[in-house]
Amino acid sequence: MADSLVEAAREAQGRAYAPYSNYPVGAALEAADGRVFTGCNVENASHGLAMCAERVALGTAVAAGARDFTRVVVVTRSDPPASPCGACRQVLAEFAPDAVVTSVGPGQTLEWTVRDLLPAAFSRSQLP
Repeated sequence: MADSLVEAAREAQGRAYAPYSNYPVGAALEAADGRVFTGCNVENASHGLAMCAERVALGTAVAAGARDFTRVVVVTRSDPPASPCGACRQVLAEFAPDAVVTSVGPGQTLEWTVRDLLPAAFSRSQLP
């Protein structure tokens, strides 16, 4: 798959800090205005403090003022490639419920929308 968003996610994967799982993940997020934001997983000795690549990319994007996204690419080294975890799905649903999520592994590529991955996401409309 020759795609600049996939390449950006692969570059981010190369910067992952994954000494505990040895499972580097890279993500690239395309904003509606065409800007691209990347992230990689960042593990910690206190495992609950680890950050997923998707949420790192989204946090970077939000800090830069982006709030609307069209695509997310996640690159892993497993086949089938891993989809975003539940926490990432919920965070992505806040900003991009209809974004296309492409998960790329060494030999397979899978696609969904965020809404497909988390059809009953908690949302702002459910808050008092």
